[in-house]
Amino acid sequence: MPTLVAGVRSGELVSFPTDTVPALAVRPDRSELVYAAKQRSQEKPLILMGASPEALWPFVSGTATELKIWQQVAQQHWPGALTLVLPASAKVPAAMNPADPTTIGVRVPNSSIALFILSHTGPLATTSANRSGEPPLQTMAEIEAQFPAVLTLKPTEVEVVKPVTIGVPSTVAKWTSGSWEILRQGSVQLESCR
Repeated sequence: MPTLVAGVRSGELVSFPTDTVPALAVRPDRSELVYAAKQRSQEKPLILMGASPEALWPFVSGTATELKIWQQVAQQHWPGALTLVLPASAKVPAAMNPADPTTIGVRVPNSSIALFILSHTGPLATTSANRSGEPPLQTMAEIEAQFPAVLTLKPTEVEVVKPVTIGVPSTVAKWTSGSWEILRQGSVQLESCR
């Protein structure tokens, strides 16, 4: 994993397993690399994945009351397959969400490999590993075949931890006017709390 972590730090595009589907990831300030590799529409935002909620809160902006609600939801569902779309702070590069730089999706994955990598790189701009419009790739071999320039983990690095993946993208919930709007239903059921 040291090679992959060093690659991220130097601005390279990488891929690693998560608790849902494998991620393509890069430093937030290099987000354009993901859009180019995936041939992804600028209308589709990237997700900021972090090793802990504390690593992600500086990237969002809300009132003290809102932050408390978001922290309660995070405490209940993170690490896990839930992406929260929240108002973005000035720390988020506009390239992560070119169509609407005022919001950012944030998530802490329930994957020891992903958490190890993120704890050494800081939060990363992520999305599923696949060309836009195609199904998410599930194995490192498939990812290497489709994205030969992307750094991946060696099979021995993945086997050590035996990643548990559900193969279903995360639930995406957007904070809108004081309540949650489900943008994509995944494995996590979110109570519509205010």
